[in-house]
Amino acid sequence: MNIEKQFVEIRTLIQKAKASAFHAVNVHLIDLYWEIGRFISEKIQGSDWGEGIVNNLSEYLKRTEPEMKGFSAQNLWRMKQFYEAYYSNEKLSPLVREISWTNNLIILSKTNKEEEREFYLRLTISEKLSKRELERQIDSAFFERIMLSNKNLSPKVREIHPDAHLIFKDNYVFDFLALPKKYSEEDLRKAIIENLKDFILEFGKDFSFVGEEYRLQVGQKDYFVDLLFFNRELQCLVAIDLKINDFKPEYLGKLEFYLEALDRDVKKEHEKPSVGIILCKNKDTKVVEYALSRSVSPALVSKYETSLFDKKLLELKLDEFYKLAEPASNYMISE
Repeated sequence: MNIEKQFVEIRTLIQKAKASAFHAVNVHLIDLYWEIGRFISEKIQGSDWGEGIVNNLSEYLKRTEPEMKGFSAQNLWRMKQFYEAYYSNEKLSPLVREISWTNNLIILSKTNKEEEREFYLRLTISEKLSKRELERQIDSAFFERIMLSNKNLSPKVREIHPDAHLIFKDNYVFDFLALPKKYSEEDLRKAIIENLKDFILEFGKDFSFVGEEYRLQVGQKDYFVDLLFFNRELQCLVAIDLKINDFKPEYLGKLEFYLEALDRDVKKEHEKPSVGIILCKNKDTKVVEYALSRSVSPALVSKYETSLFDKKLLELKLDEFYKLAEPASNYMISE
């Protein structure tokens, strides 16, 4: 082993120690805010304290603990709200200690239902979302889209990749592309490449980019996959065929040809069969269902939007969904 590789091992140990230390500090900080919130909540419920005393507490803490930040009156009230939101919930209270105080406040202020909070808590933990990334997922109504999705997967996808329904979405939001009113498939592909980080955030952080217009040589001809990714969770290549119009059944034949070529010539021996996504501007669910029902390839059809969904409208639709579904908890994504 050369010296540089040995140095890399030492640096890896340091990075692991730093991550562990940061996590421990964060847990202690959340515990502190939890206890402060509990103390204030109990005092106010007992009519011992009012708004004026909380303001006085803030000034006292800032004066006596000047090196500690985050004790404004507003933040103290947030600690109370934080404690009251989770103290009786044995399922969620351990999760809040796994993410930062900033991300906890975002989830607390931007969500209303317990299942929605659980969804974003688990998402933030699993995807290690930053503040900006978490805000974008909530603002793009990620939870509502997942709950209301009608995923169009071929039987082969479900057979080969049973967890595929947890990986892929029925609707994607590409508001970050800044596309003109009229655009081509090439414009769409180039815009995605220029905004690859946001694109992968929308698709999921387990997607790794392999290439654009990925060349496949079959016989004497070259064919090109619009976008090729690898999914670490599914351990397979994911081919994306971009369309700027409505789904048509004939699109499926070309995608299946790409998947066959990928599996024969590109897929490594330890990897699972490739999955293909037809990503189109719109789709008729019944047409997609018919087209995929006899497909022998692991393919799916999703649509995309170039602007954010109306979150309030999706919330209303989800409320209607809950009224029709009993119990609602059966529709939560499993951990």
